[in-house]
Amino acid sequence: MTSPAVLSPTSLLADNPKLHLPAATDPPSDTNPPTQKTWLIFGATGHIGRSLVKSALSHGDNVAAVGRTMENSMKQMQGWHERCLGLLCDVRVRETVREAIDACISRFGGVDIVVNCSGYGVIASCEDQDTCDLRSQFETNFLGTLNIIQLTLPYFREQSAKRKEGENAGRYLIFSSTSGALGVPGLGPYCATKYATEGLIESMLYEIDAFGIKATLVEPGHMRLDEPTGLDDQTFGELGLEGKDGSGHKINLPKYGHFFVKKPSAPYDTPTAPAGHARRVVQWLADRQPTSAVKSAELVWQLGHCRYPPLRLLLGMYAVESVRDRLRSIIEEIEDWKHLHFPVAEENGKRRGSKDADVKDEDEDQDDMDLGGEEMKEENDEE
Repeated sequence: MTSPAVLSPTSLLADNPKLHLPAATDPPSDTNPPTQKTWLIFGATGHIGRSLVKSALSHGDNVAAVGRTMENSMKQMQGWHERCLGLLCDVRVRETVREAIDACISRFGGVDIVVNCSGYGVIASCEDQDTCDLRSQFETNFLGTLNIIQLTLPYFREQSAKRKEGENAGRYLIFSSTSGALGVPGLGPYCATKYATEGLIESMLYEIDAFGIKATLVEPGHMRLDEPTGLDDQTFGELGLEGKDGSGHKINLPKYGHFFVKKPSAPYDTPTAPAGHARRVVQWLADRQPTSAVKSAELVWQLGHCRYPPLRLLLGMYAVESVRDRLRSIIEEIEDWKHLHFPVAEENGKRRGSKDADVKDEDEDQDDMDLGGEEMKEENDEE
């Protein structure tokens, strides 16, 4: 059914000894062998989604791979592997998400790890993006994520009551982006959806930790398609990795994921317009994206099996450096402007923080102490 392994997990780790999560996360290892998990992966036909499906299957896990309605067909989602269930849904439509969750639980008896790789973006200036563009991105990237979380949390909370001490009741791996940590000209609304997703997950962590449910935001940099991985059968070929579909037309996996490049309006249609930054980056990178989807998938697989996952996992040096530079600039800006603090309030014409106010505050404190002493004396006399 499948061709000989080209990049098995063993060979991948042997060739990349640093491709391991830190020991502090308690990742799977020779001395800490992983148990079989069931993955529910939304957006399984994209770059990282497809590589993650293959990584989980090659490690012996079960996978429910969910493709996108109106983009993939059920025929394309079938026959990937005997431990893989192919499904379709539209993350914007709650009922289709619920059906995918129910089908996964029915087939494998449960779900341990929920992954959302689905996403959509329009490359254009903020002014050039109409209401349809805005709604589509928010409904897919943010509300789609919220649909998945709200419909799976009851199941994970139910599992929480059955877990042993120290065990996790469930795991969310939500793919965000470096665009969720810094603004990118030409991707304003897309960045807004990722900022919203980051805030959602970070807030939710406080709410679900008591149930033993974990969540991680995965922030990849520019990711290239570097297949094959050894699980490239005919069906994967139909999805665009190799070969042709049933009609004989070659299907190429899009190099830039689910991004639509919109023609700029006249004010933004100049060679150096900042709004064209994202479009120029895409054109310049072509197929030279620096981050490996296959290596990233191996780290995300470990993330699904480690005991103490981080809040964020950045993938690739572009992600690390760009987010780090952004945080440095924020800290520097705070330090540059922190001297502009103002008094909190004024009392009796004296500004709090002034010398006179300090003397007055000390007198009030002494009065309070004296008053306390009077009250204690009265209590003793009564006794």
